[in-house]
Amino acid sequence: MENNPIIFALDIGTRSVTGIILKEENEHYTLLDYCSIEHKVRSMHDGQIHNVEEVANVISQVKRILEDKHGELKRVSVAAAGRSLKTIQSTASININQQPITQKTTIKHLELSAVHSAQVELANQETNNHYSNYYCVGYSVLYYKIDNEQIGSLIDQSGMEASVEIIATFLPKVVIESLLSALERTGLEMQALTLEPIAAIDVLIPESMRRLNVALVDIGAGTSDIAITNNGTVVAYGMVPVAGDEITESISDQYLLDFPLAEQAKRDIVTNGEAVITDILGFENTITYDQLLQDNKPNIEKLAHQIAEEIYRLNKKSPKAVMLIGGGSLTPELTTLLAEKLQLPSNRVAIRGMDAIQTLKKTDNIPSGPNFVTPIGIAISANRNPVHYITTTVNDQILRMFEVKQLTVGDCLVQAGMKINRMYGKPGMASIVKLNGKEITIPGEFGQAPTLLLNNQKTSVETAINDGDSIIVKPGKNGKAASITLEELIGSIPTISIFYNEELINIPGKIYVNGSTTEKTYLVQDNDNIVIKYPNTIEEFFDWHKLEIPSTNPFTITVDGKNLTLADGKSKILLNNKVMSLNTPIKSGDKLDVLENSESTVKDLLNHLKLDPWHHITVLFNGEQVELVKKKLVAIRDKQELQLETTIHPNDRITLKECELEPFIFQDVFRYVEIDLTNASGKFDLLKSNQPTTFYDTIMNGDQLEIKFH
Repeated sequence: MENNPIIFALDIGTRSVTGIILKEENEHYTLLDYCSIEHKVRSMHDGQIHNVEEVANVISQVKRILEDKHGELKRVSVAAAGRSLKTIQSTASININQQPITQKTTIKHLELSAVHSAQVELANQETNNHYSNYYCVGYSVLYYKIDNEQIGSLIDQSGMEASVEIIATFLPKVVIESLLSALERTGLEMQALTLEPIAAIDVLIPESMRRLNVALVDIGAGTSDIAITNNGTVVAYGMVPVAGDEITESISDQYLLDFPLAEQAKRDIVTNGEAVITDILGFENTITYDQLLQDNKPNIEKLAHQIAEEIYRLNKKSPKAVMLIGGGSLTPELTTLLAEKLQLPSNRVAIRGMDAIQTLKKTDNIPSGPNFVTPIGIAISANRNPVHYITTTVNDQILRMFEVKQLTVGDCLVQAGMKINRMYGKPGMASIVKLNGKEITIPGEFGQAPTLLLNNQKTSVETAINDGDSIIVKPGKNGKAASITLEELIGSIPTISIFYNEELINIPGKIYVNGSTTEKTYLVQDNDNIVIKYPNTIEEFFDWHKLEIPSTNPFTITVDGKNLTLADGKSKILLNNKVMSLNTPIKSGDKLDVLENSESTVKDLLNHLKLDPWHHITVLFNGEQVELVKKKLVAIRDKQELQLETTIHPNDRITLKECELEPFIFQDVFRYVEIDLTNASGKFDLLKSNQPTTFYDTIMNGDQLEIKFH
């Protein structure tokens, strides 16, 4: 035994228990022996053990027969029925409005949250169930999304919400526990576990072909188990409660046979083409293959119909091909009927027998047909891809898990029922402030991710685990309340620019918090009212820059009988070339000049009063724009008309008088233009808006004037 290690596997089915002994040599297998014994009572239903003691008795019989030839058997590989598996699609999402995902660990946490949601959904589907009653034996990501738009990766994506959809596969614990109990009663230790559909696929479909969409149907005695493959994985499992026994019962009814005789007759007819039967009345008949098909076709069609319907339900469409295994697959015309119902060519539905297992050496003792594909598959698959179970603890909770794949810390968290998304720390309190009248929300610090310890060392959800590992999960710390300085909130403070005495001065704003000036290092508090101020008047400008305010020593004059205050002439403030007072508003881009020892004039007075002494019009003369002016306002002192440059003195009494406005005439233009008379003749035409005119005709703003010599 030690020098020639063998593989011992059991296929514990609804009707019988089959034991297989293989030997591996250079990745090929030789069938050394097999034994199959049927249950005497219905100790199993739909692939699940209902009477552990009775099943253990049959296992013991198989074990003893094989031990008589091959010595003591201590360890065995077994399979869980595909019909016991549950597949659930589920989603999980996370808000990324303020913080895009930057680490793969966050994505893994999101995936595990979706797996946990699938567990909860599975538990809700069944009465008095709990998610811990199932082992998660694997999951696949279907797709990622940002704001409901499918995307290849979630890393560094912007949006409001990131989500993931997964398909997870679960195995009821009761299936495993009953298998373990039955094996313990026979003195056997579970060496490895596999899944029946995966076992059959493993030996029938080369790895390079598993990307194809194929349906594998294992038609047994009581049920037909279905597995759908696509993109290199098993994407769905199903079962219909009709199989070989349905046809056996039909034969029993048609030919008045008890069930065991009907089963034997079915096998003989399928194998030999006919069988001689004796009914319960003692009459002997010969039943041919064609007669069997004709008499039982409605039930065969029912079997094909239900299998096809379940394939459609699981796959949403016809697969590329269908493989049939199990004794029930030999049912007459089943492949033809199934191809019709799935609308597939007849050569796309086929029974696969032992000859299809490429890694199995062909020897004389190999049983023919599809009956032993699954038992052989269990032995080979359990050897090549064994599923061992390991024990771990999560926060002192003991877990037993099956290694359908390389188990990770994340798998343990899912099995322990940890809601990983709830282990994150809560975000800190936000602050709401006003900045220049606009309300701003300053978010608090994000909560930290949970801390994961594997054997007291920091780890991540992707880390592989081993038997006996201890995992501790510590909730993440809550985020701190919003904390930000004025400088961090505002950034660089905008400036305004003033040209002062021909020099450009950039004026940064001053920050006021709740009415008081504050430094940039101030920590902003909830409900703060923040205002950035700039100088609004000429006087504030001088104060802002600590400049000496020009000494104007105002004096009073009378204008049209009203008192008016002007500068005394020591200094003059010009804003954009006009005399202004200290309380005049200023804005960015203004030109501000201070003229020292400058006397106030009539022009300054009119600027102060914002009065224009001139009447203006603009015309086009020979295509060039020309501005014409006439006096419309004069200042009078002591009955004398003053010029614009005349100095004004304290206590002057000045009257402003509007001039009588005479219309502009064509001749006025010549005071503002020069005419080239070099090539001019003595004759010319005067035109206004392309119409003949004279030197004395009135002109208006916008007129087009011309003089043409000829």
